Parts: sequence; C-alpha cells; structure tokens
Amino acid sequence: MKPSMNKEPASLEADKSKVLISMDIIEYVQDSVLIKTILQSTTGDVSAVSFDIGEKKEEKTSPFDTFIQIIDGKAEVIIDEKSNHLNTGQSIIIPVHSRNSIKANERFKMISTVIKSGYEVVS
Repeated sequence: MKPSMNKEPASLEADKSKVLISMDIIEYVQDSVLIKTILQSTTGDVSAVSFDIGEKKEEKTSPFDTFIQIIDGKAEVIIDEKSNHLNTGQSIIIPVHSRNSIKANERFKMISTVIKSGYEVVS
C-alpha cells in the first residue's frame, strides 16, 4: 500500500499565547503521515507530524537545516545513508543539503522545525 501524506489545512497560529501539550497537537491516522503546521513564516516553520506504523517519508535532499524532536514513540531518521534510531525525548538535526528519509518501524509523533534564515545569497 502506498503511504499517504495528509496535511491539515488549519494551523495553530491563533493559539500563540496558549500553553500547548506537544503530544496532543496531532493525532495518529491509520496508514498515514499527518502534518499540522504550528507556526509558519518566511524564515522557517514548525510542524507536528504523526507517522503510523510502516509509513515512510521518501528520501529527499533538505534545502535547510531541520531539527527533529521525537515526542512519542520511536523513529528511524536516515541521513546520508546513516540510520539513526530515536526514542521519545531524543532529537537530531538534519543538515542542509543532506539526503534524508524518515521511517516508522512503529508509530511515532515528532516536532519538525525548519530554519530558513542564514542561507541568503551574499553578493
């Protein structure tokens, strides 16, 4: 079965002054990867992501640094062909221009923070 990628249209922008419980921001959806934007700006974004067991984000090259925080379960983050197994509470930085993919050998939730500033072209 081909993995599905769902992105909820609503963001939590209106809740900027509200205390959030990271694990409760997003739910698991069977046979899916679900993404919910928490904050979005021209300099980066923060998203909550849930992966059901067996789901995978296909390999891509990251144009920016990405900070991944596992908030529930266990994830496999592959960076430049090196497998990293992360448990709840662990984090990793996916460096700019690295090949990476994310696999759910069991279901998990994560917070993904992409930093877009600092890569401006200098003339």
